Amino acid sequence: MHRIRQFENAHIALWLLKDTCWMMQWRVMGILMILPTVYVAVLITHKCWNLQRMEFWINLSICMWIMANSYWMCCEFFNAEHYKNYAGIPFVLGMIFVIIFYRKRWLLHKKSDNG
Repeated sequence: MHRIRQFENAHIALWLLKDTCWMMQWRVMGILMILPTVYVAVLITHKCWNLQRMEFWINLSICMWIMANSYWMCCEFFNAEHYKNYAGIPFVLGMIFVIIFYRKRWLLHKKSDNG
């Protein structure tokens, strides 16, 4: 658990750096930051599948958010804003994963109350 927390903390720094590059219009750095940010998000999600199944869904949602966010950033950087609405696909998937997370959490809580 402690090891996952270290990855999560590093991930926040990567995510903030990527979004800061986006805000500052630092195109090359922003695009370069996509890879480590997505990589660490996927790594955390994979580790949660093996260690904390419940947290897997919320971390999968975060992966979708970062991918949608990165796609949107690239659309703006490459003057292809007419394509940015496609970022809605991973955003919606992320919301579905959040719903799955809370549903599983609610069912687990309900089961422990009845058990």
